[in-house]
Amino acid sequence: MASQGYQDEGGAISAINVTPLVDVMLVLLVIFMVTAPIIAAQGILVDSPTASTATAVQGKLRLAITDEGALVVTTDESERRFEADNRLAAVPVLEAFQREYPESKAIIAGDKNVSHGAVMQVIDMVRSVGIEKFALRTKPQLRNPETHDLSQPQP
Repeated sequence: MASQGYQDEGGAISAINVTPLVDVMLVLLVIFMVTAPIIAAQGILVDSPTASTATAVQGKLRLAITDEGALVVTTDESERRFEADNRLAAVPVLEAFQREYPESKAIIAGDKNVSHGAVMQVIDMVRSVGIEKFALRTKPQLRNPETHDLSQPQP
């Protein structure tokens, strides 16, 4: 007796088994679901300094100071760039964000080549509009487990 999908005794298979295809698609879907928020949260690329105690922090407001000194303000809805000589023009954007999300925090990233004063100016702008919670973004520094030496930054 022949089963459905097979020809008699040694014939070719006439049905397609879609189970492996579904399995692969579900794995890809899970991978994309996990990585999409991580990729979306990165915003503008800044060469942040390293820190041995760096931890992941999430926030709806991300501010990045590029190596040229420009300020990039990124929210879930938009991204605006303010040149170095016009950073204070970002204050109305920050005020509008604070009115919409009063309990939100800001993530501030500064390129390691920007001056300390530029980072302090952005922190002052954030605090002046009423956003009291903020974090400074850094790259995690890997430790050498044998020596616990933190003096040499990792690439």
